[in-house]
Amino acid sequence: MEIQKEAKVDEKRERAVIVGLNATSNSARGNENDIDESMAELAKLAEAAGAEVVASIIQNRASRDVGYYVGKGKIEEIKEQVLLLEATIVIFNDELSGTQIKNIEELLGTKILDRAALILDIFAQRALSKEGKLQVELAQLRYRLPRLQGLGKQMSRTGGGIGTRGPGEQKLEIDRRYILNRVTNIKRELEEVKKYRSVQRAQRSKASIPLVALVGYTNAGKSTLLNELIKTHQDYSEDKEVLVKDMLFASLDVTLRKAVLPSKKEFLVVDTVGFVSKLPHDLVEAFKATLEEVKFADLIIHVIDASNDNHEIQMNTTLEVLKALEVQNKSMITVYNKIDLFDTEINYKNSEDVLYISARNNLNMDKLLQAIEQKLTKNTYAVTMAIPFERGDIPNTLKNKYYIEKFEYREEGIKLDINLDEQDYNRYKDFIIYCHP
Repeated sequence: MEIQKEAKVDEKRERAVIVGLNATSNSARGNENDIDESMAELAKLAEAAGAEVVASIIQNRASRDVGYYVGKGKIEEIKEQVLLLEATIVIFNDELSGTQIKNIEELLGTKILDRAALILDIFAQRALSKEGKLQVELAQLRYRLPRLQGLGKQMSRTGGGIGTRGPGEQKLEIDRRYILNRVTNIKRELEEVKKYRSVQRAQRSKASIPLVALVGYTNAGKSTLLNELIKTHQDYSEDKEVLVKDMLFASLDVTLRKAVLPSKKEFLVVDTVGFVSKLPHDLVEAFKATLEEVKFADLIIHVIDASNDNHEIQMNTTLEVLKALEVQNKSMITVYNKIDLFDTEINYKNSEDVLYISARNNLNMDKLLQAIEQKLTKNTYAVTMAIPFERGDIPNTLKNKYYIEKFEYREEGIKLDINLDEQDYNRYKDFIIYCHP
């Protein structure tokens, strides 16, 4: 068992003891690096929820105990630490069953939470839109349905605090029938939101504006990157920027903004919710409506915190979620962000598919924009057009969508060189006099 204590604790915040299990059945020494990283992340999650971590306890044992997760004897030792440190909550690093929750809470005599419930609580705090709040509530209800017996005490609490936000503030009488009915109602409301998104998506498709989705681990710098990209647009203003904070899940609701490529063609950037290891399955399912934007994106930018020692693990976590969404084969640029945090200069090998940048310091952002343009224009046609003066509406329409490389007035009409997407190529093919190789 490892215990780390912090001397000073803010009395106004909940005092949390975090507990992890290092299952050693698969190897002689277990997975020490993995458990250390996972526990460090759990501590950050607890802080993001508003708690102060006063102790971190790691139990090494062959496998989890069916009734008490880390074993009844270890829970009794944890109880001593809870009393000694005057902790108000104990947070476990894995999902607990209803039986484990009931047994552990009875023995500890204090509020307990598992990793999934903690993440759901953070989402309940951060969701701002109606859709986001509905999705969080749906995930919380799905999480609590098989744990009704174990969560009895938590669901009857009215004192508030971590783990009691959202539907958990309801009375103990919330039973299976109520939850199932509420789940049905929420699904119906989310379907309405989905229809609205479909209408918006159809309008974007008509306007031929490509969509670029930012995905990645939480706190990888997606919001900072979005803020830098939208500065390219003529309608940019600071009030269009999204919140940037060094905190897990600082931004939650989907954000859609306009940006401009070097060719002056507009594109849309969507910032999605960040991923985290052991992301609750119910939460992934509930947020599929939001993450659906990724499915319809023309390009995915996978943002990775290059300064994080475990960035490969974080990268694989994101790829697993993308696989679950069935978008892993979409056109993608892998972006290693925060290279400004390295002490020494490294000769990074940038390519069309992999780039090393610092969104905060605007380092290699020009290369990223060029790479985005290359990806988005792969299915475009470089053409020369001859348009009669009586169809002056066509050049005006094209000016608003594309960068026109050459524009000339001739006796017979207007001649111009331009890159058209496939839809406009077919729409204006009668005016195309030459298609460049």
